This record gives sequence, C-alpha cells and structure tokens, in this order.
Amino acid sequence: MFEIGDKIVYPLHGAGEIEKIEEKEILGEKKEYYILKMPFGGMKVMIPTSNSNEIGIRNIISRKQAYEVIDFFSPERCDVSVNWNKRYRENMDRLKSGNIIDVADVVNTLMVRDKEKGLSTGERKMLNSAKKILFSELILAAGLEMDELEDKIKHKLYDDIEC
Repeated sequence: MFEIGDKIVYPLHGAGEIEKIEEKEILGEKKEYYILKMPFGGMKVMIPTSNSNEIGIRNIISRKQAYEVIDFFSPERCDVSVNWNKRYRENMDRLKSGNIIDVADVVNTLMVRDKEKGLSTGERKMLNSAKKILFSELILAAGLEMDELEDKIKHKLYDDIEC
C-alpha cells in the first residue's frame, strides 16, 4: 500500500503525488481511494486502493532512470509500419502497459512521424496523451520543468532527422 506523499504512476493517466487517502461512498459502496495530484493542469485522480496492483499502479522511476529515458529518444527510432490501424493498436497496447520505455517509444515515434509526415487526428490525440503520461513521470522523477524537458527531447529528436 502506498502512503501520502508517495509519487506513483497510474497507467493511461500519468504520474502524480498522493495528496490524501480518503474513504468515499460511490454508488452506495464505501471504498478507500488514493487522491492523486498530477504535476500539471491541477487535475486530481481518485484511485481505489483495493485494486491498485491490478490496474498497474507503481512507484515512479528514479532520477537516474529518468535521464536514461530522456537519452532513449532518437530520430533513428522510427516506426516503419505504414498501416495506420496496426500502428495505432500497437501504440495503444504500449501505452496501456504502464512501462515507461514503451510510453517513451510511442512519444518518440509519433513526434518524429509528426515532424516528417504529419499525424492523423487520432494519432495527434494519442501523442498528446502519451506526452502527458510520460512527461508527468519524468517531471517528478528528474525534477525538471515542463519546458526544459520538452526542449531536451526535441533537441534529441529534431537534430538530424533522417526517417
């Protein structure tokens, strides 16, 4: 069980800090919830404590691991799949995994593809969601500001794109 002040990741929503743990009655059922404060947008998320393991809740990565994830970005990691549906399904599976490298791979691939060829509306929404998930964890783990993080990643991706 996690405690107030812990920084955790909620797959498909991103990372945040547990602000409080409360018992709430929803649809006539009392349950205990983590109240997760996200690092940007002022959003708060309620997560049932009883099934946090099943939904993939985990601690955020270390500062060292965060910088390793940033170093992962490269324009050479381009997705060559031309089938939009297949690419979309594969990327969605990666996002659902909760694995930060999988999420970074989705962001990497979509940012490079966007720069080179543009994205469909669905892929643009996916990129925005994936960036929120990834950046929320990297901001908390590495202690970076949003603009600083985005600049580091863009620098790694857009210098000498050859996709």
